[in-house]
Amino acid sequence: MSSVGQIEKRTQARVVALFQQRLGYDYLGDKTDLDNRNIEQALLTAWLVKQKVSETLIARALHELNRVATDTSKSLYDRNREVYDLLRYGVKVQPGMGENRVTVWLIDWKHPQNNHFAIAEEVTVKGADAKASTKRPDVVIYVNGIALAVLELKRSTVSVAEGIRQNLDNQKKEFIQPFFSTMQWVMAGNDTEGLRYATIETPEKYYLRWVEDTGSYAGEANLLDRHLLQVCDKARLLELIHDFVVFDAGTKKLCRQNQYFGVKAAQEFIQRREGGIIWHTQGSGKSLTMVWLAKWIRENREGGRVLIITDRTELDEQIEKVFKGVSEQIDRTISGADLVTKLNGTKESLMCSLVHKFGGKEDDAAGDQGAKDFIESLKKLPPDFKAKGDIYVFVDECHRSQSGDLHKAMKALLPNAVFIGFTGTPLLKADKQKSIEVFGRYIHTYKFDQAVREGVVLDLRYEARDIDQTLTNTAKIDQWFDANTKGLNDLAKAQLKQKWGTMQRVLSSKDRLSKIVADILMDMLTKPRLMDGHGNAMLVAGSIYEACKFYELFAQTVLKGKCAIVTSYAPSIADTKGETTGAGETDNLQKYAVYSQMLADWFSEPPEKAISKVETFETQVKKKFITEPGQMKLLIVVDKLLTGFDAPPRLRTRLSQRA
Repeated sequence: MSSVGQIEKRTQARVVALFQQRLGYDYLGDKTDLDNRNIEQALLTAWLVKQKVSETLIARALHELNRVATDTSKSLYDRNREVYDLLRYGVKVQPGMGENRVTVWLIDWKHPQNNHFAIAEEVTVKGADAKASTKRPDVVIYVNGIALAVLELKRSTVSVAEGIRQNLDNQKKEFIQPFFSTMQWVMAGNDTEGLRYATIETPEKYYLRWVEDTGSYAGEANLLDRHLLQVCDKARLLELIHDFVVFDAGTKKLCRQNQYFGVKAAQEFIQRREGGIIWHTQGSGKSLTMVWLAKWIRENREGGRVLIITDRTELDEQIEKVFKGVSEQIDRTISGADLVTKLNGTKESLMCSLVHKFGGKEDDAAGDQGAKDFIESLKKLPPDFKAKGDIYVFVDECHRSQSGDLHKAMKALLPNAVFIGFTGTPLLKADKQKSIEVFGRYIHTYKFDQAVREGVVLDLRYEARDIDQTLTNTAKIDQWFDANTKGLNDLAKAQLKQKWGTMQRVLSSKDRLSKIVADILMDMLTKPRLMDGHGNAMLVAGSIYEACKFYELFAQTVLKGKCAIVTSYAPSIADTKGETTGAGETDNLQKYAVYSQMLADWFSEPPEKAISKVETFETQVKKKFITEPGQMKLLIVVDKLLTGFDAPPRLRTRLSQRA
């Protein structure tokens, strides 16, 4: 008789005991072979009766909840979202004809201990085909009779991935998809890997691991037990569901622990009306941290209003898209006067604006003269002007352009506001001192090395290169030929020699850029992830002009059509005005020409028409570069992009997450 099942049973028994004895959950028993639902009406009704809700309201609230949860005409995502809204905001029901609607709360969010927490094991759920697709989740967590979380357990020698795949299978239409319409947390775990968590329809690779090295449970020896104690504590679990869930344009998302603790730390600062800096490394979800913190402020601070400041148009647009993507209405200001008008009113509680609307010009990174002009213009503000409400200012990429007169201008306009800086860019010593002087101490930090250890971002590796300066390195030439002629017959080799002319010219050139191009071409032919078409590369240039020169050189090689430039430069015919000297192309003329040709290549249209699409070009590049491996082999960016001066956050995030 196999002992495999017995090992898992022992783990499950220990977990069930942990929920009962240490977390204070009730035990609903082993529900094998019962016809189970994700809404246990008897339990929910009993709890609502204790809250002194009338029978009429209970009946109508239950009807609405069941209607939404069982509406199979909608996708699982849409059903789950509607259920979540009922849980978080209550069920609006009408007691009788002509009476005003009242809210029936299915969960007491403000008093976690006032709710009924329970678990059941071996919860049998009938599938679409009762004989073939019935499933039995190991452990289900109920709050007031509503199934909010599910846990699949594996023995220590079986990967947690198997439990994750079980959860994903269970969410298919062929199996028990309706059971997941109320689920907020979907988990899998074992004793060696601990717990992995996500929510509905989350692909395996996006399941998260909770990391918390402090607190009352940090010393727990068993990794699975530690994680369960940390995230399934009654108050913590309800908080994670209430304050740290978003439905983001078709994808439901939960928070990472760095986002949770960053927001929690910021809440404490805000309650003291103290500003500071949230330093979370690139790729760790800074935008959603802003979303969750802004939502908490507006719901918990009387008169709370949030203004998000960026210093690049693309970042301003990105912030607007993020908030609107999670159904948070944000107002994007169109001018300094518009910003003043909105601050002087009370209609908008969530706004975003370019920092240059405080007086600078967008091409004036420091904004000093513009800030001085703005400070002078304060004398012309409406006589009744006063920023209304309790205002909190989030400054994105706060290490840039937030010192000196520009910040003084902001403080002059918003003297009573609390300023919170967000950044993930490594700060130089001087920058760090300025940022702390302006915003105050660090609220929370999530450093790059920690994010690497936890698998949130990939490590950066540096390899020193000695680029060959002449063609005297015959071994390098032989290596190149070997890589290109492996397995080819004589005819194929003859065809290959036609390309050798270009390669020879590049390698023979004494120009530094050509040598770099040659070295990169070697990598493209010899590095495993690059040569097999599943990898991409990024070359950081020193200037836009240099990036254009690189582009021209790569266009003469096998990378033609697989290379693009990403910078903040937007080509305009005005760039060519007054540049014609008759003595050759100036830098501006060359940049304009290269961009025109590149856009024409990418969009297969004449340069004039392609240039009109420059605003969407970056989106196209990101899509090709990130989602279609092998379609574009090389991305050239300017060095300032890499350090965060111009790069859109999502591009930096996605690049840092790629293997």
